[in-house]
Amino acid sequence: MNSAETTSSERERWGVEGLAFGIAVGGVSNRKEWERTLGWVDDAVRRGVHSVWVPEMHFVPGACSTPLLNLAAIAARAPALRLATTSLLLPLAHPVEIARTIATLDHLCGGRLILGLGRGFPKHLFNAFEVDPTSKRDRFDDCLEVVLKLFAGEAIDDEASTFHEIDDATALGEIAPMQLPHPPLAVAAFGRKGLAQAARWGLPYLASPMEPFELIEENLAFHKSEMTSGARPEEAVVPIMRTVFVSEEPVVLARVYEKLEAERRPPSLKLPKAMARAADAPVHERVVVGTRNEVLEKLARYREALGMNLLVGRPLIGGASPEEQEASLDVLVNDIVPALQ
Repeated sequence: MNSAETTSSERERWGVEGLAFGIAVGGVSNRKEWERTLGWVDDAVRRGVHSVWVPEMHFVPGACSTPLLNLAAIAARAPALRLATTSLLLPLAHPVEIARTIATLDHLCGGRLILGLGRGFPKHLFNAFEVDPTSKRDRFDDCLEVVLKLFAGEAIDDEASTFHEIDDATALGEIAPMQLPHPPLAVAAFGRKGLAQAARWGLPYLASPMEPFELIEENLAFHKSEMTSGARPEEAVVPIMRTVFVSEEPVVLARVYEKLEAERRPPSLKLPKAMARAADAPVHERVVVGTRNEVLEKLARYREALGMNLLVGRPLIGGASPEEQEASLDVLVNDIVPALQ
């Protein structure tokens, strides 16, 4: 396996200085959700946040089945923000097709693309794409290796991929993104196998909003112990996704916590062991919700204990009105994040 190339200027490549703040706008599956998402993008542009993040999801309400296409639309709306995926599902992709799309999008947005990569987990997802779920990690490695070779201009023969037929790829023309050797990459992972896979590639681990603080701390330590290449520790990017909400009103905070508690997974939903451990953690251990001083104190712990230098928060908070969500984002961007630099 080839390691994804990193440099001593990894934070510079990511555009991370001090603590950077991005927003995760979630899935988009209809016009109403698009209007809401584009409203948040406009707010992000006005506030000068670091990045906008979208997931790849399929067959669930509010899914985002075409994240790179969504980012292409956002790129025209946000000419300065970095554009990112939280979980581009490589096991479902053909390496030549995804390499072409990534390269095109990176040029389209002027080299502002960041890719969080994932594997996926629901069995019905893999069944729909006629993919053996037990092959997802091998398919992830296979796809990423071919993509990086294509970006590097290396010759690809018909034995380059175990899972895909790639005929005469050298005649496909140049497939290279604007950012060389490739856009910044990270891997969304829950269990030890996923963390070890990210480490083998020398890539950052992207912590999800489901994971409680102690589990992220444990995962970061394991990931670091498995790293054999990649950025030096002092140059490493540590991206963490969180549900973050600020209010000075106890009634509002109670509403938000009530909604977050209601969002916990139904008992009937079967999750992989590592993901279930995260989902079963008490809500207050995996969200950052409170008054200005409480949120500042909690995020300072993430900065100091975990080395977090990229915080990705979701602005759409259940239980809070649009005005309360806007007010929370204002405090985060204008007060709390600057105080943590």
